[in-house]
Parts: sequence; structure tokens; C-alpha cells
Amino acid sequence: MVSNKPGRLVSEINVTPLVDVMLVLLIIFMVSAPMMKEGMKVDLPEVEARAMETQNQDLVITISKDSTVDINGSPIELSRLDAILAQIKQQRGVESVFLQADASISYGYVVEVMAMIRSTGLTKIGLVTQPPSKK
Repeated sequence: MVSNKPGRLVSEINVTPLVDVMLVLLIIFMVSAPMMKEGMKVDLPEVEARAMETQNQDLVITISKDSTVDINGSPIELSRLDAILAQIKQQRGVESVFLQADASISYGYVVEVMAMIRSTGLTKIGLVTQPPSKK
């Protein structure tokens, strides 16, 4: 304790070392955060979700195990997906799409199909899943 005047003690906490330590920690985290790009592998949980509100005419795009794509049960070529969806959107006025893909299909392929869907202006994409199985 330091005394300003004779007979008076000043009791203040010196926060300078605390600030120094916090700045060093901040710098360490700022330098090390970009190096942590690799994530860990996890098994995603099965969850119950609220059903999405639908229109009268649902548009369901299905990706099967062999990576074939169909719209409401009619097989199409992936290269023609965006043209067909644009035509359906214009004729029917569809605003949302349901996408269901086999669990064995790679994530990248599903994202590629989603990008093609979004390129037509259909931004409301519902992913079709199954409720968790009772064990």
C-alpha cells in the first residue's frame, strides 16, 4: 500500500499486469485460431423436427443411391435440372422445393444439387429426413 500523505494509506488494485496477461492471451488466440481449420469427424444425431408448411403442389427432388436425380418421380439429367426447375417455377409459381437424398450420397453432391436449385431462384429448400428410430 502506498501513502500519498503522511498517515493515509491508498488501497488500489494494480490492473496493469492483468491487462498485460489478457493482451498476451488475445494475441495467442488470434494467431492460433486460423491454424485450426481441420474439424473433427462426428456422427450427427437423429432429431425430431417440426414439419415444414407446404403448398398444394409439392415439388420433390430425389437423389438416389446411384446419384440419379428425379423430380416428383420423373428421372432427369443433372445438367438440365436448372432449366427444368426454372420452367416449373414459371408455370406453376412454385416457391419451395423438398430435397431428399440417400444417406450414402456424398455431401458435396447434395450441395451441388442445392446450388443448382438456388440458381433458379428457388431459395426455400426443405431437406427431407426420417424421424429417429426407436431403439
